[in-house]
Amino acid sequence: MRRRAWILRRLLPTAMCCLGLHLSVHARENTPTRLVYPRYFSILDTSKGFDWIVLQAAMEKTAARYGPFLLSASREPVSVPRMLQELGRPDGAINIIARATQRDLETQFQPIRIPIDRGLMGMRLLLVRKADLPRFAAVRTLADLRHLSAGQGKGWADTAVLSAAGISVVESPRPGSLFGMLEAGRFDFFPRAVDEAPREYDVIRKSHSDIVIEPTLMLRYPLPRYFFVRRDAEGDKLAERIRAGMEMMVKDGSLVALFQKHKGPLVERAQIGKRHIIELHNPALPPETPLQRSELWFRP
Repeated sequence: MRRRAWILRRLLPTAMCCLGLHLSVHARENTPTRLVYPRYFSILDTSKGFDWIVLQAAMEKTAARYGPFLLSASREPVSVPRMLQELGRPDGAINIIARATQRDLETQFQPIRIPIDRGLMGMRLLLVRKADLPRFAAVRTLADLRHLSAGQGKGWADTAVLSAAGISVVESPRPGSLFGMLEAGRFDFFPRAVDEAPREYDVIRKSHSDIVIEPTLMLRYPLPRYFFVRRDAEGDKLAERIRAGMEMMVKDGSLVALFQKHKGPLVERAQIGKRHIIELHNPALPPETPLQRSELWFRP
């Protein structure tokens, strides 16, 4: 009896240590993965909610393998420059963003190279002044388009595309002012993605009644929109999980299903089949862009 008690006293600390280790591992396994994305405040961000719908779905797809997660927006709205600053800090207010890709962006941050919107960002309708509709109806080539100028936000990926095509670009550090600048004649057209143009037009049509969506043209160039995370240990874990989830969504068709649900009506409204398409080259497109994976891209 004494020997049994002695053995128990000797084994108890080891058993408790093992139990503590087990509970610690179990707690880590059940600690939710936290993702905080930037809260937007610009009129030009009306279509960005789709990014987080896709992210939510990708995280849910991987819950059985990677565990629970918490997805939330930043407490305060953030501008693009601040967004990049916060993502670059390990203790930043956000740890994931969704942006149109550029070489510099992929160097600074880690991209998950599956287009969130199936490449829709690179299909552009033109917001123009009503009085200029006859001028645009006569445009059929890139050479014709070069006689007209475009408006862009400061630092947008499209600026490199338009400039490389020989199109004059007027930039603004305040993207929300571009509608007023277009109406005032500061430039001739404002190219917006197929899903952005109708949403924004519905918002600004009363306050900027001279602006319309040009009905005959569409610009097209490769411009994937990716999720980006930091290049550190946390970012590596997030990238692995998000990539796995999005690959599952590509394979089982759920990414296309979400696209059809949320983007389909806007694509139909654009009547792409009736438009003359002008193809542009994207000189800032990273060579790792998965253009060869046809299942990732929307081709009307």
